[in-house]
Amino acid sequence: MSGQHQQLGFVIDLKRCIGCDTCVVGCKMEHATPPGEFRLKVFDSQGNFQVEKPEGDYPQLGMYWIPTMCHNCTDAPCVSACPTRALWTREADGVVALDTDKCVGCQRCGEECPYDALWFDPVTGKADKCNLCEHRLAEGAGPLCELVCPTRAIHFGDLNDPGSRVSRLLRERENQRLHEASGARPNIFYLAP
Repeated sequence: MSGQHQQLGFVIDLKRCIGCDTCVVGCKMEHATPPGEFRLKVFDSQGNFQVEKPEGDYPQLGMYWIPTMCHNCTDAPCVSACPTRALWTREADGVVALDTDKCVGCQRCGEECPYDALWFDPVTGKADKCNLCEHRLAEGAGPLCELVCPTRAIHFGDLNDPGSRVSRLLRERENQRLHEASGARPNIFYLAP
């Protein structure tokens, strides 16, 4: 990887995700997010949060689920929208980090995010988002959502390392990113169902 920094990200296998929300529950427990607020959400194939309707025509009905959280975009619109630089992209690993001490709660970041990945604490008014379980990363572990997924649909790793599991999955399977037209260059890839 001579001189190339890490780009941490997710590869999510839509064939394996069963919409059980174990990742959501694990995330809420790990980060003690208040009721009604989420760092991670699972949408159905029609983009509905917690509503499940099959698509297609009988007998060819189908359904899949789309786990989504902060996409740690390479050109993150939330970063450029933040007037206090409370959001920034870490050089070493490409993660979009948040310093809540610098956040003034203006909500510009949330307005600009094409993934609706930020939420605002009802008590402090400050932004919050998925931080990839940075406390776990510091200990050499991965994000909790990857660990608790019972079907192993969530894969985390260095997208810039050609030998990583996530890079291998991207080479082997058809994949896409959400809202690519936004120009944000997200770092969550979805393997086709």
